[in-house]
Amino acid sequence: MPERIGAYAVERELGAGGMGTVYLARSRGGRSVAVKVARPELAADPHFRQRFRAEVAAARLVGGFHTAPVVDADPEAEVPWLATAYVPGPTLADLLASEGPMDEGRLRRLGAALAEALAAIHRCALVHRDLKPGNIIMAADGPRVLDFGIARAMESARLTSTGVAFGTPGFLAPEQAMGEEVTGAADVFALGAVLVAAAGGSAFGGGTPMGLMYRTVHEPADLSAVPPGLRPTLIACLAKDPAQRPTPEGLLDLFSPAPGTYTPTEAVLSPMDAVPPHQAPTALPAPPPYPPAVPSAAPWGGPASGPEDADISFVAADATSAVLIDADGVTFESDVRYFQFTWNHVSAVECAAGPQKYLWVTVWLLDGTVHRQAVKARKTSLLRRWLQDLPLVVACFR
Repeated sequence: MPERIGAYAVERELGAGGMGTVYLARSRGGRSVAVKVARPELAADPHFRQRFRAEVAAARLVGGFHTAPVVDADPEAEVPWLATAYVPGPTLADLLASEGPMDEGRLRRLGAALAEALAAIHRCALVHRDLKPGNIIMAADGPRVLDFGIARAMESARLTSTGVAFGTPGFLAPEQAMGEEVTGAADVFALGAVLVAAAGGSAFGGGTPMGLMYRTVHEPADLSAVPPGLRPTLIACLAKDPAQRPTPEGLLDLFSPAPGTYTPTEAVLSPMDAVPPHQAPTALPAPPPYPPAVPSAAPWGGPASGPEDADISFVAADATSAVLIDADGVTFESDVRYFQFTWNHVSAVECAAGPQKYLWVTVWLLDGTVHRQAVKARKTSLLRRWLQDLPLVVACFR
């Protein structure tokens, strides 16, 4: 563990994953910060550095009550790093796992806080793209939205989402699952799925990422766990058509019709040094057969704490087939087959472009066998992004 990063004295590690390591550190004046340091091998990649610069610029733009402000950064360092104000407290995922579902009053306050956060993000012409319980810290003064690692400037050319697929299955919007253009409406969809989880449900059930994506695109959300008074609002958030979803400002009117005294969504936490560091959640439980005949209504128990790698993935999908690369290994899925190759059996993974905008992914196993899967991109630009992203994600696990 380094003693210092820039001007900050490192105290302990908060988490580590394929993208890098996050440390708790202190400024010379005694302020606590969370310092995110890129992995050296990723830092050597010009494509990654471009994305890191964009992440720093995006994070600096966002203010408001419900985000962790960037206080310092050095994208040009030998190993780039980014420091944000340290926000003590559990993630929403951890809070739900320990305390159980929220009642309607807490759900409304949580929804209003997240809507304010999204309004601040969208005012900066950004889209978060990965709002989920593991990216929400339940601080003593209210929820904070973290991790702008895949935030995109709406106006700029699209940079690759290195190390992260289009979002987290179960919370990503249908347009993300289909590889289409994403706007702030995708964040509103994710907010709806977050509130379903906070109510004790799961908008699109459990299982494989592919199954979750299928149900997100083709099946209605399961709102059986949501209090009846909130269902119309969440139905609107989870509309398949982005144009039919409310804006964050509109959600504020629905969640909190009249201004009033704010009550924190959780008990006041103990002093900062007594609060255990938060970690990203692991993947969802073991998959059922895909796709299930009906959406799962099993209660959402809250993901357990685990390594940050669990949120790093690559997904390429078309109407009939898909490729998933994550911490577990490489998965090939189509209408007629399902193969999962764990990393301890994989020798190498390569990708190449084929005719008619096809991505070909080849997996060599240690026993000498070779497996291939083809996925068709909707656009040439999407195929290019797949070809850029896949090797970088593989590098996180090899």
